[in-house]
Amino acid sequence: MNALNTYLDHTLLKADATPQDVQNVITEAIAYQTASVCVNACYASLVSNALKGSGVKTCVVVGFPLGAMATGSKALEAALAVRDGAEEVDMVMNIGLAKSGDWNAVQTDIAAVVLAAKPAIVKVILETCLLTNDEKVQACLAAKAAGAAFVKTSTGFSTGGATVEDIALMRHTVGSEMGVKASGGVRTREQAEAMIQAGATRIGCSSTRKIME
Repeated sequence: MNALNTYLDHTLLKADATPQDVQNVITEAIAYQTASVCVNACYASLVSNALKGSGVKTCVVVGFPLGAMATGSKALEAALAVRDGAEEVDMVMNIGLAKSGDWNAVQTDIAAVVLAAKPAIVKVILETCLLTNDEKVQACLAAKAAGAAFVKTSTGFSTGGATVEDIALMRHTVGSEMGVKASGGVRTREQAEAMIQAGATRIGCSSTRKIME
């Protein structure tokens, strides 16, 4: 296993997060050399400029937290985030379309964001707590077919977060060529390591200091 810090997306997505709060997260991310700082799109430029030369990437969420906006809006949000310095885009899948079984529409929605975000990579948030195991598998396959780089468990804003069982299922479904991100409720080093053992290659967390220390 690589050093734990290299798995972490240090995350701040609260509605009341201030620029100073974001700056504090940036400082911690640089100190711990996390994989990225993950923020809402309004802070993309702030984060990107502050992280220049640090080796830590800028990650921005799109269609967050519901995933229910129009595909064109999601794609434009992704394009603007990349323009402002995002190197990774975490988009929320259209969960309603997934629940209806319209996997072609789900894939089309993801593919539009993947295209708009180039050259940034896209992680697709499935919101696993709202899906059956079969729907989780189909969602992973749709994300893979659409050209996404990662599948991700959760926004952290719904009814549940990442589980070891979901990570194992997602890893089994996508194989070795895609990333799997555990996000939502990962607050301890033991939890993070369990997710990695199950197949996670990235961990989204706001408890980075606690995990690292």
